[in-house]
Amino acid sequence: MALKCINPVDLPAPQSYTQVVVATGSKLVFVSGQEPEDSDGNLVGPGDLAVQARQVYANLGRALAAAGAGPEHVARITIYVVNYERDACLPIIEAARKTLFGDHKPADVVLGVTSLSPGYLIEVDAIAVID
Repeated sequence: MALKCINPVDLPAPQSYTQVVVATGSKLVFVSGQEPEDSDGNLVGPGDLAVQARQVYANLGRALAAAGAGPEHVARITIYVVNYERDACLPIIEAARKTLFGDHKPADVVLGVTSLSPGYLIEVDAIAVID
């Protein structure tokens, strides 16, 4: 498996993601949106974006492992955040994201949404590439 992360010189150099990811593996893994739920399906951290974000990324890691993939195989994620405000939300999301991805920076998009399931503040899906 190979992911080549590219930040073109004529685009801003992002701190927490990569502008372009070229994947050359042989299998694609599509992970559904992971929600801030425990293994029994109960909401974790009502009203607390930091707690919910940590749970979402932990769940994403478990979902990837079930497919034989790891965080290093992720080419792209989509992050859905209720009432997203960049300055308030992004540092919280990035701290939780780093717990799963470390220094790996897949391509991403952050979408501010009006609502998710009641009480849910964040959801993250992923596309990974493995051999």
